[in-house]
Amino acid sequence: MKTDELREKYLEFFESKGCVRRPSDVLVPTWDPSVLFTPAGMNQFKDHFLGKVKLDFTRATTCQKCLRTGDIDNVGRTAYHHTFFEMLGNFSFGDYFKHDAIAWAWEFLTSKKWLAIPADKLTVTVYKDDDEAYGIWKESIGLPDAAISRMDEDENFWPASAPSQGPDGVCGPCSEIYYHLPDGSDVEIWNLVFTQFNRVGEPPNNLQPLPSKNIDTGMGLERTASVLQGVPTNFHIDSLFPIVQAAAEVVSRKYALDSDDGRRLRRITDHARACTFAIHENVYPGRDKAKYVVRRLIRRAVLDGYQMDLREPFLHKLVPAVAEASKSVYPELSETIQRVTEVIQAEENAFFGTIDGGMTRIGRLFEQMRDEATVMVPGDEAADLNKTYGVPPELLQTIAAEQNFTFDWDGYREAMDQHAIDSGAGQKELFQTGPLETLKESLRETPFVGYDATEAECVVKGIITGDGKSTPDDDGQLLSHVDRPGDNPMRIVLNHSPFYGESGGQIGDVGTIKGKSFVFEVTDTQKHGGLIVHHGVLKSGELHEGVECTATVDTTRRDALARAHSATHILHYALHQNVGDHAQQQGSKVEADRLRFDFTNQKPIDDDVLQKIEREVCERIATPAEVTWKTVPLTEARAAGAMMLFGEKYPDPVRMVSIGDYSKELCAGTHVTNTQQVETFELLVEESVSAGTRRIQALTGPRAQSHRQQTRQLLTTIAKLLCTTDALAASGAAQLIADVRQIKKDLSAGKSSDHADSFSVAKDAVSTDVDDYMAVRNSVREITRMLNVSQDDVAGRIESLLADRESLIGQLKQASAGGKITAEDLIAQGETVGDVALVVAEVPGANPNVMRGWIDQIRKKSEGGSAVLLATVTGDKVLLVGGLSHSLVSAGLKAGEWVGAAASMVGGGGGGRPDLAQAGGKDPAKLPEALAAAKASMREQLESL
Repeated sequence: MKTDELREKYLEFFESKGCVRRPSDVLVPTWDPSVLFTPAGMNQFKDHFLGKVKLDFTRATTCQKCLRTGDIDNVGRTAYHHTFFEMLGNFSFGDYFKHDAIAWAWEFLTSKKWLAIPADKLTVTVYKDDDEAYGIWKESIGLPDAAISRMDEDENFWPASAPSQGPDGVCGPCSEIYYHLPDGSDVEIWNLVFTQFNRVGEPPNNLQPLPSKNIDTGMGLERTASVLQGVPTNFHIDSLFPIVQAAAEVVSRKYALDSDDGRRLRRITDHARACTFAIHENVYPGRDKAKYVVRRLIRRAVLDGYQMDLREPFLHKLVPAVAEASKSVYPELSETIQRVTEVIQAEENAFFGTIDGGMTRIGRLFEQMRDEATVMVPGDEAADLNKTYGVPPELLQTIAAEQNFTFDWDGYREAMDQHAIDSGAGQKELFQTGPLETLKESLRETPFVGYDATEAECVVKGIITGDGKSTPDDDGQLLSHVDRPGDNPMRIVLNHSPFYGESGGQIGDVGTIKGKSFVFEVTDTQKHGGLIVHHGVLKSGELHEGVECTATVDTTRRDALARAHSATHILHYALHQNVGDHAQQQGSKVEADRLRFDFTNQKPIDDDVLQKIEREVCERIATPAEVTWKTVPLTEARAAGAMMLFGEKYPDPVRMVSIGDYSKELCAGTHVTNTQQVETFELLVEESVSAGTRRIQALTGPRAQSHRQQTRQLLTTIAKLLCTTDALAASGAAQLIADVRQIKKDLSAGKSSDHADSFSVAKDAVSTDVDDYMAVRNSVREITRMLNVSQDDVAGRIESLLADRESLIGQLKQASAGGKITAEDLIAQGETVGDVALVVAEVPGANPNVMRGWIDQIRKKSEGGSAVLLATVTGDKVLLVGGLSHSLVSAGLKAGEWVGAAASMVGGGGGGRPDLAQAGGKDPAKLPEALAAAKASMREQLESL
């Protein structure tokens, strides 16, 4: 039986039992803080099990995409372990229970109509105290005692060991079904979980029966397919072996089941599949949480290739094979092959640059172990190699064994467990608790009425202390009333609300909630599951649970949010038109007349393309087009061509927002009703977020208009500072920068070049047409790039450059006023000691740049070497600059000591490098004495060489 046939048979069977077929949840449930990836089919139904949502159905069946890393070290080494896999499941929410779950599982497995597995190939386990399950298997199903085993809580209870070790909460015994393999071993293919207890406190008597009992079952699709197909491992089934073969072709190695390369190819297959699905859902490799898992998987696979002598990226070449093998059930993978391929290739390129470093680190580790006469690779060192270089522990163990070292697996696991906690990947509480969860159990949801009104008559249903943000470990307390106004943060839940809770990138509304006896200021609105939670402070009066009130949204801010949100949809369309369909939304943030839009693209967008994008958005805004929305079935929205974000969880039915005839997106946010209401659009910046992800920030409405006015005014200000026109401002700024650089060069070289006292723009400077606003903006951006400052700092930087130019011109004139001193003049007034030119002189009117220039010229003209110390007096300050040729430095002389000694005689100090030094003093009267001493000191040192 093919894998696709097995999947369909399972779902069809449980539909025949009254279960509603539901689609797989996304692989990365960002709304669930207890997990990084979806680990089982039951996760999307957690609130169903707890009765925290309205139950539209009480029976369900799914085939869930899952990703777990708990057994990552066994992937490829054993026959049945994966990171990514599919879990077949059937669920009951207070409906059928233990008897039906067991009977239906047996029917599906053994009936000739379904899987037709011989009954004598199957055995089962039950929890040691679950006499009910044991009795059903024996009496109703007819299994002999020898086919039923009682197991302890660590094997047959969910969560494992819950009765004695916790956590508190929903739990229950389970019954596992095993298939007996030809080699005599057994493989688990199905686990039936009977959630019938609520654990409270420590044993004994800590398991309290639930009023509503549930069923959660999970059958491994790949494991069961391998049993039915009679293959030696899961990787040999029809849906996985083509990827194994593709991997073998890519790495140019023959696949063999029991070889080292065979194990590597299976691991590469698993990791390629896991990463393809994760990146398809917009989870890119990164530094923490789910992103770190993807990075780790890519690196493990690359290291397997490295051990097979590959030195170039290869893993990305398997993405088409994964998409092809999965196309019947997940055809959407084919839509993102290029994007996923580019992301994996980029990560491979980056990692190949560090692999050699990891191997070098391993070599140093082994050398240290030999020096210390130790034989076991420390677990923390192995964990650090894994985290820093992505070196899998089994690879390190293999390399260590070749050097006669052992491996500390316990220490490694302990270090990695700690890292998982530190990075946010550790196990968290599976079912959330706290006052909001209590409200969710009673209210289930807060209906949002804000699409049609920004004010509504409501009833206070819950009052909670704290904001739930500043102290994450403190969930606050439910209160019946509050009678002390003040600044203490609080949260209110209403029976329904016009306030939009932050979601879909749009930040939450603000406003007021008023009753006859109180005023509550709403400073933020968040969502917690289906609840809308109003954050704020009680400004006056007393607040009581159950009191009637009027909830009023700040409409000025709501309108600004609507403008920005509608603009993100138009921007998304413009990106597809000008960059490509691969420019899929990666995330967004919609604020009051400001937006941030992250999208997929491997490189920066050229300025001319950005201008096309901006012009298109502005044209779409200026052209009247209705913005409409309606609630439709998900299938209808898909058929209408609505843009759907991979990895996003959508309700069914779903709200579809349409703009004219060119944009359709699934979106729960608030929008304008006509594109002209956005008013205008100002693209501020396009920048990198991470590898393969770019970000555009932009303004809309009055905020964009204000920014445009400021930009126009800035260009005029720049032009006035440069004494030119707006059209020549950018050319003038470039000329000013070049002019200052040239004056500095002239000073350094001791030249007396002609520079005008005041700056003026050259008559032949390139003019820019600034009648169009974009030309104005482009001129300002060009100037900010030239000056390498923000737009706010441009005027100040130009003023500083003009002041620098004026100062440099003064220095140049001062140097020229001191006479036309040349390097030849200075050499002539010096002396020769041996074949070394010794020059110690006062040079009136000189500056440091000129003095250093003379020193360089004397060095070049003195074949036997040179020792030069020059001094000048400005006001009541002395400046000394000295330099030695490289031959003297090699002989042990130091310019810093020479100049420092002279500086100390004129009441100062300083020093520098052995070849060049500068110092100062504040006693000009003693300069002649200092110079004489410096000359005598250096003469003595030269004569001793």
